[in-house]
Amino acid sequence: MACLSSSQLQKFQEDGFLVLEGFLSADECVAMQQRIGELVANMDVPLHCRTIFSTQDEQLKVLDNRDYFWNSGDKIRFFFEKGVFDEKGDFLVPPEKSINKIGHALHAHDPVFRSVTHSPKVQALAKSLSLQMPVVVQSMYIFKQPHLGGEVTPHQDATFLYTEPLGRLLGIWIALEDATLENGCLWFIPGSHTSGVSRRLIRAPAGSMPVTSFLGSEPARDNSLFVPTPVRRGALILIHGEVVHKSEQNLSDRSRHAYTFHLMEALGTVWSPENWLQPTAELPFPPLYT
Repeated sequence: MACLSSSQLQKFQEDGFLVLEGFLSADECVAMQQRIGELVANMDVPLHCRTIFSTQDEQLKVLDNRDYFWNSGDKIRFFFEKGVFDEKGDFLVPPEKSINKIGHALHAHDPVFRSVTHSPKVQALAKSLSLQMPVVVQSMYIFKQPHLGGEVTPHQDATFLYTEPLGRLLGIWIALEDATLENGCLWFIPGSHTSGVSRRLIRAPAGSMPVTSFLGSEPARDNSLFVPTPVRRGALILIHGEVVHKSEQNLSDRSRHAYTFHLMEALGTVWSPENWLQPTAELPFPPLYT
C-alpha cells in the first residue's frame, strides 16, 4: 500500500510536490500504454474537431472548434500538437505521433484507466493525505511527442481548476516512460504553493464571447527558482494545486508518456461555477473511494 511516512508528508507540505518512485510496476505502465495505443488506432476525429492544444494563452483564440474542447470534461477526446495538419486538416505526420493529449474523462469511461485511478494504492495514498471525500475531476494522457511535444509554461493547476477554499486540489502525475531533462520532465518552484493563485481562468456564460478570460496575470518567474524533477517509469508525482510548475519542449528522440488526474477534497469545498470544466448530470465527479 502507498501510505506516506511522516517525513514524506512534511516534505510535500513544505515543497508542494513529492516524488514517489516505483509507484507503478513496468507491467502496469505497459498495460496503460497498450490501451492508449488501441484508442489512438481507433480514433475518428472529424476534420472540424481537429483541435490544436497549447497551454499558451493563444489557445483560447485559435481553437478550430471550441465546443470540442470546452465540452470534453465528461468525454474521451483527442487534442493535437501544432504543425501536424495541412491546410485541409489532413495529417502531415503519422496520427499516433500527432497527439498532444487525450482527455478529460479517461477515469470514467475506460476500464483500464478507471482501475488505475481508483486502485487500492491510489486510495491508500489519498487516505494518508487525510482526504476524507476525494472526487476525481478530470484525467489526461499526455504524450510529449519526440521533437513535437510543446513547452508547458509555468502555471498553477488551480488557475484552471479553482476551489473555495484553496488547497483542496491535488494532481496525481504518473510517468509511463522515463521523464528526463532531454524529453521534458517536470520542473517545480519548491514552496510556491503558499502564496495563493496569481490568476484564474473564467468561463463565460453560454453564448457569451469571448468564451474565457483571465482574472489576474501570471507574474514573471525567475527561472533559477525552478528545480528539475526527472523520474523513472512508474514514478508518481504528487502536485499541490497551487505549486508553480512547467515542462520544456521535447527536443529529443524519445516520447514522455504520462497519465495524470486531479482529485478534489469535496468535504467543505465549493467547485467554482466559473471553471471551464463542470460536472454534469450524466457524469458527476466520481468519488475516489469505492
